[in-house]
Amino acid sequence: MNTLSKFNDIKTFIFDVDGVLTNSNLLVTENGDLLRTVNTRDGYAIRTAITKGYNVYIITGGGSEGITKRFSNLGVPLIFSKIKDKKSTFEKLVMEYSLNVDEILYMGDDLVDYEVMEQVGLPTCPADAVPEIANISKYISHLEGGKGCVRDVIERVLKLHDNWFIPQS
Repeated sequence: MNTLSKFNDIKTFIFDVDGVLTNSNLLVTENGDLLRTVNTRDGYAIRTAITKGYNVYIITGGGSEGITKRFSNLGVPLIFSKIKDKKSTFEKLVMEYSLNVDEILYMGDDLVDYEVMEQVGLPTCPADAVPEIANISKYISHLEGGKGCVRDVIERVLKLHDNWFIPQS
């Protein structure tokens, strides 16, 4: 299989949050709030993809208002949070927006992402994904979750379509 050709077909990106857009470590405050860190370069890539006309969505089991606000501010139009069944949410998204599953890149890192990843044209994962997810991924980023893996896949797609900023020397 030619993975490069799969990147060339992508028009939609869907990302998990914990372990993909953030690392897999959560800080827990005394109040029980969960604190996450995100990568600013991932944010730049997401905003660029949206500006260039790509679809970007998030499906997460988490329910952080801070995460929702961060990605809404970047222009992500739909953020599905507190999702217990990612597969049915994914299928509704595909139906409602008439998305072609062969043109979807999904990045997940853990077992809750497995059923969605089986359905998309380009299942991807960060370098530190669990083995079951790495085994079904057609591309494994060299970067870990929260450390630029999202930028990695978006940049690959946008460069193939001549939609990535490349400075003139």
